[in-house]
Formats: sequence, structure tokens, C-alpha cells
Amino acid sequence: MMKKIKLLLSLAALLLSPFAKADEIPFAQIIKIEPGDTEETVKAKAAHVIPNENQANSMDNDFIAFIHFGPNTFSGREWGTGMEDPTLFNPPQIDADQWVKAIKDAGMTKVILTVKHHDGYVLYQTRYTDHGIMQSPYMNGQGDVFRDLAKACEKYGIKLGVYLSPADLYQIESPDGLYGNGSQKTMRTIPREVEGRPFANPTKFEFEADDYNEYFMNQLFELLTEYGPIHEVWFDGAKPKDKGGQTYNYDAWLEMIRTLAPEAVVFGAGEVRWCGNEAGETRDTEWNVVPYQEDPSVYTPWGLDQNADIGSIDMLKNAKYLKYVYPETDTSIRDGWFYRDENQGVRSADDVYDIYERAAGGNSVLLLNIPPNKEGRFSDRDVEVLAEVGRRIRATYTDNLLSKSNAPKELLDNDKRTGIPMNGELVIEMPEPITFNRFMLQEQVPVTGERIASHALDAFINGEWVEIANATNVGNKRILRFPDVTTDKVRVRVLDSRLEPVLATVGAYFYPAHAPQLSISRDNDGMVSIEPKASDFQWKNALKEAAKNLSQGTVIHYTLDGSEPDASSPVYTEPFLLPNQGEVKAKAYLNDTEGPVADRKFGYGKKNWKVVDTQSANDRMKPEFAIDSNPATFWASTPENMVFTVDMGETLPVKAFTYTPQTRFYGEGMIEQGVIEASTDGKKWQKVAEFNFGNLINDPTPRTLEFGKPVKARYVRVTPQRLAGEGKNAAIAEIDLY
Repeated sequence: MMKKIKLLLSLAALLLSPFAKADEIPFAQIIKIEPGDTEETVKAKAAHVIPNENQANSMDNDFIAFIHFGPNTFSGREWGTGMEDPTLFNPPQIDADQWVKAIKDAGMTKVILTVKHHDGYVLYQTRYTDHGIMQSPYMNGQGDVFRDLAKACEKYGIKLGVYLSPADLYQIESPDGLYGNGSQKTMRTIPREVEGRPFANPTKFEFEADDYNEYFMNQLFELLTEYGPIHEVWFDGAKPKDKGGQTYNYDAWLEMIRTLAPEAVVFGAGEVRWCGNEAGETRDTEWNVVPYQEDPSVYTPWGLDQNADIGSIDMLKNAKYLKYVYPETDTSIRDGWFYRDENQGVRSADDVYDIYERAAGGNSVLLLNIPPNKEGRFSDRDVEVLAEVGRRIRATYTDNLLSKSNAPKELLDNDKRTGIPMNGELVIEMPEPITFNRFMLQEQVPVTGERIASHALDAFINGEWVEIANATNVGNKRILRFPDVTTDKVRVRVLDSRLEPVLATVGAYFYPAHAPQLSISRDNDGMVSIEPKASDFQWKNALKEAAKNLSQGTVIHYTLDGSEPDASSPVYTEPFLLPNQGEVKAKAYLNDTEGPVADRKFGYGKKNWKVVDTQSANDRMKPEFAIDSNPATFWASTPENMVFTVDMGETLPVKAFTYTPQTRFYGEGMIEQGVIEASTDGKKWQKVAEFNFGNLINDPTPRTLEFGKPVKARYVRVTPQRLAGEGKNAAIAEIDLY
């Protein structure tokens, strides 16, 4: 007989709910903070903020797909100019069926397509502009990417979402463009009728709008009424260029969405928010009850995305309103949002799986971008990664090892709307020992909100309780990760909560150890180190020594000649010297598994480099920090002189350079445009190339520029011409030359 579950309530736990009239607070998506509310009152109100039905359902789709496709696919740009030749977009075919099958194989449940990115180019048969696929040679201008995708989604049972960029460079740059054209706001009927193209949906709206908002809403009407059910609408906040003080009529847009797509959540307009980066990084604590200073029942911008702390009581107690807004962790499987070429870096299955567990298991949703290539298909490498990630998710999370335990049925029914109150401790016993390294918890968020502020997990080992993991909040889902543990008894402890928590789901799972992905680095002395990436072995909230043990048994093989490493390649045992340029490839082996190939190309060694004629903002951001082989340090210029000049100590052929932006201060010092010059004597200079790096603020990754032909140089000079975000001080974390 299994023992009955033990629910132990301590005095400390009982004192977690001091608000005497907590049961009088209504549950709602938005709750107002009144003047004079105490900190405990704010806690109680925060505990009563719950998602609306669409948000709750949408968070069940915790792994979803993004597709960036358009002229940038063929130009190699991250952000277009708006003035691209419409015929540039010309894939030989578009295989949306292949896209959606790969998405389903990965375990994703929804896909969002960029039907119009910032360049203003439209990928469906709109009535309101001819700048788009209708001018492409593809299908003689009759193609419709969104329709193809909608049909494939219906076939595979995948939900459909749409990205319609509010920013529109074509409407800015065109002489007769509508963006910021100075038009007056007048009453407009949406949709505007177009002869020969009637709408099947008879709904009409009357809004006060200018020309651009009318244009935007006409297109929104088409997308929401002619392609089947829409489950998410994505409004990007990026503004690569502004004109005429153009504003967006978000309230009208939201009214249209509520009417025409009643099941949809809206990103960027008060239901779904940005995680704050595009690198797949996640906060240790991701509260989805967030503060507002203005009434968020109408559209109210929220500008705390980059804050490390967005939802603690210290943040909430100074608010005027609280609202439930969950984040999407958006990142790309490739280096960049659009396909560039097959040399473009692709995330490994290890990397994507790690992000999935951190994002979906950290009270967030993972939105992974997979850009189609110039052939109109997902590339083979991307498809292989997606298939492997899906296999790992299914293999790990299909079978709950607590299914035969004495846990209450409410915690094992996979229904986050049922649950049990839980102050204090929850002890779960199994009829026989299990081995596991993942533990998943969910609160009853749709019904009773987010309440747990910190918790710990213990295992009963050798006659005593041993803490194996701990974390802060739980919310929609928390996945704890730790080294293998074997036991027949576990204990969940709530250490702090905003009000009596209600636990909805618990689960124990086992993820077989895989060979890890590797990180390759080189210091200024030319010593190369190869080691497992930190995210694979330094598990959050696990004991450091125990985490280190995860790497035991791993064997690393490497090559220096550009060939793929295998089990016969040299074994890495300690750092080795690579004083000049070269390519290092490495692969790890563990338990009959092979890790992904890590590939790092190194430029000229920097041991003898010097910086000349370069000023710095202060002594903490010295010029030499840009050539110290440490991307964590950086140089920052003065506003008056942003020129950076390096002396390599000898004359060498140079055919490419890499710029690594600083990442310590969000969006600061990003060199978006500039000029590269070379000299053999430091006196006579030759202009080598110009560069234009887009989307640096949100994607501060290294950017490489290939010169048309090699030049001989001892001195190389970088002159910034424009900084992203109208910055004043240029910054460089690393400069590399090849």
C-alpha cells in the first residue's frame, strides 16, 4: 500500500497570507492599485491577477514557430530599405507543406508568418498595394504565401498566426507613400471596397484614422477574414525609420482583432510581451503579473522589457495597475532572422533544446524562427535540428514517472485548471525508486494566478532529505534540471508565496545524457581552449560540484585542417597554441552519442597588436579592450572622436574583418554603418569597404564583412558613420582581422 500524501503546514507558511480580506478581491486580468494599499495588499492583489482565456490557452502552446521570408531572403539583408525591386523575391517554388511538417515534427503547435516586414513588401494578394508578391515572377504574380501556409496548417493541425509590421519603409520612401504623409484623421470605413474584389465577410468598422492607419487596417481586415482562424497577431515595435510623426491607432486595431479573430492573442499590444532580447536568454524569475502606470484596459505601451526585474513586489508596489502579460522568448535557429546562405550558422539541437527547457520551463513561450531558403524550403540542416529537438521533447516529457505515485489525481491529470492548495510541503512517494533529472511544476494560473515566489525540491537519499534543486517562481510552468537522482520519495517545499498557492501539476522526467555542445575560445597569447558550453553543465540552481560531474566521461576530438572531427581525430586534453589565423572544429562524445560540431575561425593573433590615435570615454572602457580577445570587455569612444585604429605590428594581407558589439549595456554604442580603411605606414590610407549592419540593438551578435579583394595593411581604421538608436558613443567589444 502506498502511504497517503503528506501535506505539512508550518507556522511560517500560514503567515504567508496575512491579508485578512484576500477572498474579497475578484480575480481579473487587470487589477487597480489604490492609493494607500500596503505591500501585503499589493501581494494579495497580484495573486488575484489571472490571464484571460485566450492567454491561458495560448500559453499551452509553449513552443511555436516564426517564419521570416521576403526580399531580404534574396538580398542577404536583415532589414530591407523599402526600395527593393519587387522582382527580387523569386523562389522557384514555395513548399509550405514541408515547413509545417517540420514544425509539427519539432513539437511546435503554432506558426507566425511575416506577411509584411519593415520593408513593406507584402506576401499575400492584398487589394491595397501592388508592392509585393503580385509583382514577383513567382507564379506570374499570383502567389500567396499566407494562403499556402494556411492550407498546410489545416492539414497538419497547426495554429496560424500573422506578423504585420506597423513600420513600413516602402510607404515612407515612396513619393506617394502613406506613412507620415501629413494626412488628417477623418472617419474611415474599414474595409474600403475595391471594385472586383468583394469581401465574403460583411463586417464593417467606422474609425477615425489617417491614411496610413486606414491602409494598415484594410490589410488587417483581409488577413483576419480570408485565411481561416487566426490565433496570434504579432505587432513588432521596431522602427528602423520614422516620418511625419506617424502614430498607430492600436485601440482600433485591437477592436478589429477582438471582433474578427476572437481566439487570437496580440503580441506587442498588452497581451503578449517581448522577453527583452533575441538571443534566447531567459530571466531566472519571470513574473507575468506586471506593473503599469496608465490604465492598460486600452492600449498602453509597456517599456520594461530589458529590465532584469519586471514583476517583483518592489516593482509592483509602485504601480497604479497590475495586468497579466506573458512573454515570448523569440530567437532564430540561424544567425539572423532571414536566410542568408548555407554558411550561415545554425543552432544545434542541444542549443534549441536547452532554450526550450529554459523558456517553456521558465513561465514563458519559446518562439523559434526558421527562415526558408531561396528555394522556398527549410534547409536540410534546420529540418534535422527540428526533428531531433522534437524527438528529445517527446522522449523526455511523454511519460510522467510520478504516474504511479500517491500524488493527488488533481496533480496528474494534465489539467492546469484543477489543483490542490499547497502551503508548506508536499511529499510524494513512489512504489519503487525512479531515476530522474527533470521535475516540472505548474500552478493553477488560469483560476488562482501566480503565487509561488520561491520553492525547493528534495529527494530522500540514504535516510535523509537532500535538496537537489531550487528556484524562484513557478507560474504557468517551471522545469527544474539537475544531475541524475534515484529515490522513491520526493518533497516539494514552498519557501515563499504571495498568497496560498494552488499547485496544478507535478511531474518527474528523465533526459538521457547527450554529448554536449562545445565552446571554442582563444586568448591573446594564442592559447585555444575547448570546453562544454556553460548552459549544458552549469544547471541553474544545481550544486556546482554535482553539475561538474555531468561532464565526466566526455571525450572531445578536434581538427585544425577544416575537416569534420570524428572518433579518430586528436583528443583534446589541454589548451594548445594557435598563434595565427586558422579554423578549429571540435565534437564531443558521451554515452554512445555525438554532439554537434563546433566550428570557430580565428583571425590574426593579437598578441603584438596596439591601438593608436584612439580616444576612450573613460578608463573602464579602454581602447585595448577591443583587441584583448575577451568579448566581455569593450572600448567606448568619446562623442567627439569615434575613430578606432589598430596597428598589427607587421604588414599582412587582410580580406575580412569582424565587429563584435558590446552586450553589457542594452543597445549602447552599436556601430550600424561605417568605413574600413587600410594603410601600410599609418599615413596614407586606402578605403577598403563600407558596412551596414542592421538589427544590432536586438541582435548584438558578431558581424563579418568580406572585402572584395585582399589588401596589404599594417594599420586598419574603423570610422563609424551612424550608430544604432541614435547613440553618441561608439563601442567595440572585439575587432578581428583575417
